[in-house]
Amino acid sequence: MWHAMLTNLHTPDDKEADAIPMLTGSVAEFYIEPILPHVGDIDVMFHHSTELAIPRGHPPPTQLPAEFSNYVQVFEIVDSHLPGYVYLELRYLLTECADDVIEYDHGEYLSNIGYDPETYLPNLFIDSHASYIHGPAVFTDHSDTPSMLSVDRVPCVRCLSWPSQAADWSTRHRNYDWPDSATVDRVVNNGCDVVGVAHRQCKHELMGKLQHRLSFSRAEIVLINSWMPVQQIVYHMLRVFMKNELLADSGNNSEACALSNYHVKTLMMWACELKLSSFWTNDLNLIRICVELLHTLSAWLTDARCQHYFISNCNLIDNSLDVEVIAGQLKSTHKALLSTWFINNYVCKCFMLCPESVSSLFSDFGTNRNLHNAISAVVNWRKNTDLNNMWDAFQFGEMSVVFMVSNYSLTIRSCTFWMTEFAKRDVRLLIHFTAVTFLHVAYKTSSIGFTEELLDFSATIAGQFISRRRHSSQCSSELSLSKATKLMKVIANSSRSTMQLIEIELSKAYLYRALRCKDSDSDSICCLTNVYLAVLYYTTRQR
Repeated sequence: MWHAMLTNLHTPDDKEADAIPMLTGSVAEFYIEPILPHVGDIDVMFHHSTELAIPRGHPPPTQLPAEFSNYVQVFEIVDSHLPGYVYLELRYLLTECADDVIEYDHGEYLSNIGYDPETYLPNLFIDSHASYIHGPAVFTDHSDTPSMLSVDRVPCVRCLSWPSQAADWSTRHRNYDWPDSATVDRVVNNGCDVVGVAHRQCKHELMGKLQHRLSFSRAEIVLINSWMPVQQIVYHMLRVFMKNELLADSGNNSEACALSNYHVKTLMMWACELKLSSFWTNDLNLIRICVELLHTLSAWLTDARCQHYFISNCNLIDNSLDVEVIAGQLKSTHKALLSTWFINNYVCKCFMLCPESVSSLFSDFGTNRNLHNAISAVVNWRKNTDLNNMWDAFQFGEMSVVFMVSNYSLTIRSCTFWMTEFAKRDVRLLIHFTAVTFLHVAYKTSSIGFTEELLDFSATIAGQFISRRRHSSQCSSELSLSKATKLMKVIANSSRSTMQLIEIELSKAYLYRALRCKDSDSDSICCLTNVYLAVLYYTTRQR
C-alpha cells in the first residue's frame, strides 16, 4: 500500500502536460498603486493540463475546458484529520472522445477506472532552476537581472468545482451585502486549487509527504478586487506594518514563525463582510481603521481563534504557534503610536523617492501644518509623474514579454492564458505580446519550416484558439477544413488590416493541409476546399 501511495504519477504522455499559469499575490490583488512598491516578486500558480481534482464522491466530468489535455488524471479530494488539509487519491483517467473534431471550447471525455486503491499524489516538487523552496512555493531569484522581478511559482492541481469543505460559505447570511450575490456566484464558479504542502504538525510524518492544502487564491483575487479603494489602502497599510514590525521572520522556515500575510488577509475579508460600509467611509481616518483591526487581530490571538474565511471549521491558529507576545504588541498599539510609525517608516520613505524640491520639506515636521504641506507636495508630485510611471511600467511589461517569449517554451494553452491575462490588464500589452510571438514563430519557421504545430500556434496568436488533439482525427481533412472555416468567418466580419491578411494566409494553410490529408479524396471535401481557396485568392487579388 505504501508503495502505491508514494508512486510517482505520470500521464500517458508527459509532453502533453502543459503548465497553465495564473498570476496571484499582490500583483493580482491590488488595483491601487502606492508610492512605495507593494510587489516584491511575482507570484504565479500553475496547474498541469493533465491533472484535475474533484470533490470526494463527485462523478468524473464529461466535459473539460480547452486548456486540458487529451488524457487527464482525476484525483478525488480526501479530507485529512486537519480542516483545510487533504489528500489527492487517483481515481480516474479521462480520455477525450476521438470523434470530437469540431468543438473548440470544451472537449467530450470518457472516464476509465483502473487505478490501484489508495494511490495518492505526493506533494514533492523538484525544480532544478529554483533558488529555494518555501512551503508550496518554488522561488526563482532574478536579482542579478535588474529589469526582472523574482518569481514565486506554486504548482497546484486545478479543481473546477467549489469544494465541499467550504460548502456553507456561499449560503451563509451576510448582513451588509458583501460580497454581493453576483460576486459570490463568480467565486463559486471559479472553483479552487490544491497546493502541495503539509501542515506544520505533519511535515515530518510519512503521510505528510502526501498532504495538500486547499487554496482559495482565485476566490481571494475576485473578492479583493471588489473592495472599495479605502479597503485596499487599509489592507496595504496593515501588510506593511505587520511585515516590518511583527512578521520579520515570515520568509524563513522557522517553526516559531507565528503569523503570515494570510492572517492579515483573513482579518480584512472578515472585516469587509462583518462591518457596515460606514466603518470605512464615515469620518475617514485610515489610522483609526487600522488600529481597530489590529485590536481585533489581538483578540483573535489571545483567544487562539482565527477562523478561516472560507472553511468554517478551520482555525488558522493552532497550539504550535507562540502568539502571546504578538497579541500584546497589537493590543498596545494606539493611534498616536501608529501615526508616528507610519510617518517615520512609510511617509519618510516616500519623500526619499521625490526630487529635492519636495524631499527638502522632510526636514521639518514640527507642526501638523508642515506635515500637511509636505504630504500635499508629495501628492502633487505623484500626480505630475503618473504618466512617466505608467510609461516605465509599460516598458517593464514589454521587456518581460520579450524575455518570456524568448526564454520559455510557449504552448497553445499557455499562450491562450497569457493573451487572456494581458487583455484584462492593458490591450496594448496584448498587442505587443501578439507581435513578439509572431516574430518568434517567424524565427522558428526560418529554421524548421512552417510545421503543423506552428500553424496551430499562429492561429491561436491570431485570437482563434485551436485545441491540440492527439487522435487520428487531428490530421483529418474535415478538421483542417473546419479550422479554416472558423478563420474565414472572422475574416468576413473584420475590416482590412494586417491581422486580417495573416488570418487569410492561415486559412489558406489549413485548406492546403486539408488537401494533403489521406481522406481528402472525398468529392465534397475536395470541391469545397478548392472553392474556399479560390475565394481567398480572389480576395487578396492573387492568382
